[in-house]
Amino acid sequence: MKRLLTVTVMVAAAMTPLAKAQAPSARAAAPSTKAAPPTKIAVIAFQAAVAKTNEGQRNFADIEKKYEPQQQEINTLKTQVDSLTKQLQTDGPKLTDEERAARAKVIDDKTKQLDRTAQDARTDFQQDVSQAYGSLAQKVYGVLQSYAQQNGYTLVLDYSGQQSPVLFAGQTTDITDAIIEAYNTKSGVAAPAPAAQGGVPDAPAPAAAPSAGH
Repeated sequence: MKRLLTVTVMVAAAMTPLAKAQAPSARAAAPSTKAAPPTKIAVIAFQAAVAKTNEGQRNFADIEKKYEPQQQEINTLKTQVDSLTKQLQTDGPKLTDEERAARAKVIDDKTKQLDRTAQDARTDFQQDVSQAYGSLAQKVYGVLQSYAQQNGYTLVLDYSGQQSPVLFAGQTTDITDAIIEAYNTKSGVAAPAPAAQGGVPDAPAPAAAPSAGH
């Protein structure tokens, strides 16, 4: 965007002498009465559109399934840590200092393993989601461009982000559902089964990343 703005300013500066040289003849010419074309504006929740396409739902569901084993491992480790902690609290008064220290070390080691496993899974999960979203977003954007041109839109605003400049838009101005439908038609990807459609997000990520839950 900055490069485009810089080029525009440079072009405008280069044209200034020419405009001045042609000013007399321009004044002599008859003023144009041609009206500017009307501005047609649409809005879209682009991130939601990407995630809610049939392809998006399928891809993000596949990622969730991929990380189910890691989440199960995390849950198992958390259960072990909780159990060992309760046992230490219950048996603590009966144990020697050495026994308490030994059990505390086991708990600490398990906790560290839990945190590492959860962090690694979370990082990998977020990378997979980001890559899947980026690849799909490019294709959805292509459909958006074609749709806007075919329907005479001169400007499309994305209100997905928190800093969106859109304060109000009429229902007929929102083309989110239309873009989802247009992309589904072009991609040919079938809609997922109803059981797999619950909780479709507005953001790229289909669900929370694997978490230690503590």
